[in-house]
Amino acid sequence: MPDPRPDFATLLHTWRDRLAPADAGFTATPGRRAPGLRREELAQLAGLSVDYLLRLEQGRARNPSAQIVGALARALQLSRPERDQLYRGAGLLPPQDGTVSGHVPPGVQRLAARLGDVPIGVFAADWTLVWWNTMWSALHGDPAAVPPAERNLARALFGNGPAHAALRPIHSESGPEAFAASIVGDLKDAVSRYPADTELATLVRELRAESATFAHLWATATATPHASEQKTVRHPEVGDILLDCDVLLVPGADLRVVTYTAATGTSDAGKLDLLRALGMTGVSGI
Repeated sequence: MPDPRPDFATLLHTWRDRLAPADAGFTATPGRRAPGLRREELAQLAGLSVDYLLRLEQGRARNPSAQIVGALARALQLSRPERDQLYRGAGLLPPQDGTVSGHVPPGVQRLAARLGDVPIGVFAADWTLVWWNTMWSALHGDPAAVPPAERNLARALFGNGPAHAALRPIHSESGPEAFAASIVGDLKDAVSRYPADTELATLVRELRAESATFAHLWATATATPHASEQKTVRHPEVGDILLDCDVLLVPGADLRVVTYTAATGTSDAGKLDLLRALGMTGVSGI
């Protein structure tokens, strides 16, 4: 008897047609014929090539990885039940409860997409970057240029791989030691809440081996609430930008929404405007 469930390709196409461009941060131009997102827009959101997405939708590319399915679920703004259905359609088990989730609720994505003039990055409980907009890329560099497994703030701070190499110089008002300690404290708290998460355990084990600073902080740091503070980002094109950095927690989702803003009329706000003019064309996500 044939399986009555929709296959992966059908689910992709159906949910792409359903998502309104404005909800994903795109402007619907007159004469647009696509009922939802264009294929190239979804590919951009998910960090995939248009050719690979086409092959997925046509059923010619099979067995996508869990990482790719997760990226598509976030890009399509699926609910958790829909996300699980997409995983099953790909022949994969959905993410288990009790592990760090990279799922970004649709409402959070719609809100972030409507704040496109502000650099926004969404991080999971282990400080893995799971969603970002174009202004985030303009300020910090494009995360899509970093391998997905490296898109983690702790790896950028303490590791010696591509994430660390791509990190632009940032001076924190509280000092580098306090900021680093806060991230390690968050990871210790995450480990206590997600003891069965093997990827989180691997992250901590590798960083303790790679970095004496991380190992020391792991032994001494405690979880502390994140407070608003000013940070100076050294940008290769517009120079130093002094910005207010805020970390907003999403209740029930264990996500951190990080935003950077500048007071209206300041030279730093002008530098953000310049970054926006240099190439703001849409939004991106892992």
